[in-house]
Amino acid sequence: MEQGTIERDIHVDASPEVVFEVVSQPEHMREWWPDDARFEPVAGAPGELVWRNADTGETTTVALAVVEVDPPKRFSFRWCFTEPERSGPALLVTFDLTPSGTGTQIRMTETGFRQMGWEIAVLEAQYQFHENGWDHYLPRLGGYVARLVATP
Repeated sequence: MEQGTIERDIHVDASPEVVFEVVSQPEHMREWWPDDARFEPVAGAPGELVWRNADTGETTTVALAVVEVDPPKRFSFRWCFTEPERSGPALLVTFDLTPSGTGTQIRMTETGFRQMGWEIAVLEAQYQFHENGWDHYLPRLGGYVARLVATP
């Protein structure tokens, strides 16, 4: 099994400008992915994503660093750093947005798994965890965009 890149495509019935806001603005991102997101959508900006466990109330905070902001075409960030202070190897998440009819084709790509330095068992587990995560969250992105554009 290849554990180097995760790619997912989803089509939404909204303009690339709307979709760009949804994938690059913390107030929108927290509606479909993390419980909280704190960052400025500016290349080089540091930030955090926070998930809360509904059963235990515990939180998991993951550092991120914005890499590229190219409205309304691309937004990318690094996360899951191996070292403190956002250094060392990290995974790269990229959202590429392409106009498609009256909507937008979103391609989410996550790369860097093999560069993390994990033992094979950890690599396989992390890759599967991220695959399952994107399979859960990307449909939520589509649902959120649909609700957003349906709101008068």
